[in-house]
Order: sequence, then structure tokens, then C-alpha cells
Amino acid sequence: MTPEEQLRIIKRGTAEIIGENELLKKLKEKKVLYVKAGFDPTAPDLHLGHTVLLWKLRDFQELGHKVYFLIGDFTAMIGDPTGKSETRPPLTKEEVLKNAETYAQQVFKILDPEKTVVVFNSEWLDKMTATDLIKLSSKYTVARMLERDDFSKRFKEGRSIHIHEFIYPLLQGYDSVALKADVELGGTDQKFNLLIGRHLQREFGQEEQTCIMMPILEGLDGVQKMSKSLGNYIGILEPPEEQFGKVMRISDELMWRYYRLVTRVSEEEIEEMEKAVREGKLHPMEAKKRLAETIVRTFHGEDAARKAREHFERVFSKRELPEEIPEPEISIPENPVWLPRLLKEAGLVKSTSEGRRQIKGGGVRIDGEKITDENLKIDVLKKEFILQVGKRRFARIKPEKVTITSEN
Repeated sequence: MTPEEQLRIIKRGTAEIIGENELLKKLKEKKVLYVKAGFDPTAPDLHLGHTVLLWKLRDFQELGHKVYFLIGDFTAMIGDPTGKSETRPPLTKEEVLKNAETYAQQVFKILDPEKTVVVFNSEWLDKMTATDLIKLSSKYTVARMLERDDFSKRFKEGRSIHIHEFIYPLLQGYDSVALKADVELGGTDQKFNLLIGRHLQREFGQEEQTCIMMPILEGLDGVQKMSKSLGNYIGILEPPEEQFGKVMRISDELMWRYYRLVTRVSEEEIEEMEKAVREGKLHPMEAKKRLAETIVRTFHGEDAARKAREHFERVFSKRELPEEIPEPEISIPENPVWLPRLLKEAGLVKSTSEGRRQIKGGGVRIDGEKITDENLKIDVLKKEFILQVGKRRFARIKPEKVTITSEN
């Protein structure tokens, strides 16, 4: 493959590249590139938003290059201030290491283990002395730090910016120095931090890394960045049926963005499907089922993908569900909760007595399956599900919208 052909593959799906000419020069020299992407283990699970970077790393691997999958165990204890309107609470060492343990198992669903070096930035940052840190800090100015949007906004509004938040981008940038990275990947929100890496490499007499920014993947709401804290995420280790069902909830418009950013389906195939949908030859629902199946197949295999589709079609597709299903805030005294009580708290019946009557009469379904046991207790914190009474009353029960209270 020519350097120009390699570059075309590398550029596919990217939002911005800084140092493209330098990258092409290295490709022409047939140099094995060292490509870095950092992930702070602030939560135990990776989600589809993280895979946007992972798939691009895989592109580099398939072109013969090496990947540094960098786990920011040191920097996670500071907390990346990017996009934050206030200082993030730091994590403990124990919390960080517990989260980091799960990462390797997850990333190798996409990355080639033979071409991946997993590194922890505590390996070099823990060894820094106070003198080292002061010297590093001397290589950047407060004025330049305040050019960053989130810092600038907080400064103008008189909100706190702590000194350690200025340190974070310097440490992330120093990771590139420690690894002598040729390329660093990050989301578009990481541009400032990636450029600091480039700046520090120049300060330390190294060749500057190419910075590749990937688009930010919107969550299930189609508006905000996919995030576990916002509850709009699809975890890569979630059960197949749950993954499939969540993909089916995204909008038809967002579906094409997911195809392009988190699958290996070719652009030609995607354009063919888009055209077929426009011309009425392919139903958007079928295109979305193919997307859901592709995603589940990546993380759970062919058999799981087929079964997840069958489950969805059996439970959902064969029953008419409204496009908008209420997602009530639920307050219950204990979990698991008595089903008639849950029906009442979800606003589907007026009393537990009515709930019992509906169950006895066969009018209550959970995820499309009829429930006849009026004494049934439901674990509402395990996973989300759809509760139905009769033909027209629905509620989507989400664990994050459940509060457990104590009753005297």
C-alpha cells in the first residue's frame, strides 16, 4: 500500500489532523509509527463513545503500526478538567486501579493484542520529583492555559480554577514525551491537550507528534456526548439483548453516524443503505437492526447477535410500541419491589388493588411478556425494561431513575 493510500485510510472519519504533512513524510520513510491514545480509568466500563478512538487505532495496527494503549492511572487521580464547569473531585488510587483492571479485557475486543502495548502513566509520572514538575510547568504559560475555552469561561465568570487543573494537560502532554509518540489520538474536545503534547515534544528536542482528533459520539439522546453519568451510553460489555435494545432506541438520523463511527461497515455499503432508505426500498427499522446486530457481533459474537435480534423481534417488533415511552421517576421502599406497587409508582394504575386486578386479568406485560403472578417482585436496579398495562399504557423503567426510600 502506498503512503498516500495509507493516509487516506488514516484520514477516514477524522475531524481534524494537525501535522498531516509530517505524518505523510514518516509514512514515505516506511517508519513503524508509535500511536498513542490515553484513557483515564474514571469508570470501570468503556462504552461505544470510546470505540471511536479504538477503531482508528485498529486502522493503524492493520497498516503495520504499533499502538500504545495508555491507561492514565496517575492523571485519573487529578481528573481531566476538559469541558468541566467546576473542579472535578479526585479519585483514590484504589478506585483508579479497580477501574483500570477491566480495561485490557475490553479493548482487545477491537485492538490486536500483538500490536498493542498497554502502559500506565504512573510508570514515569510517579518518579517525578518536585524539581521535575516545576521544570515541566516552566514550559507553558498561564496566559496560554487561559486560552482554553473551559478555563477562559470559568475565569471570566469568577469560578474557581485550581492549580492542579493546569497541571493535568501538562502531564498528559508529557506522556507523549515519555513514549516518544509519533501520533496521538483524541476526541475533538481533547485538541488543547494534544497540542500541549506536541509543544512539549518540541521543548524536549523530539519530533512533534501528529495530532488526530476524532468526532465525539452523541449518546442515545442524540444531543449530548455519550456518557455513563448522563445515562445515555451503550457499554461494550453490556448483555447482548440490552446492547441491541439500546441501539434500536437511537434516531434514524443518528443511526448513520453510529454506522460510520463505531462499525467497520464500508462507506460504500452505508451509502447504498442510505439510498435504499430514501427510495423506500429498505425500511429504516431494518437498517437499524443491522446496525444493532453488527455492534453486538463485535463484542459478543455471531450467535449472540442473532439471538439478540430474535429476542428483540419476538418481544418488541411483534407488538406496537409507541415512539415516545414515558420514563418516570420511581420512589419505592425496597428492592425488589412488589409489582402492583411498581405499577402504581410508575403511574400506570391508580392503586395497588387496580394493579392486582390488571395482573389477574392478563393486562400486564414486562418487555412484551405477560405477567400473571400478582405476588411477583421485580428487581428494578438490574436493567431497564418496559412495563405495559393494557394496550395504551407504557413506562420505561430505568435503574438510574429509581430511588429507594425507607418507610416507617
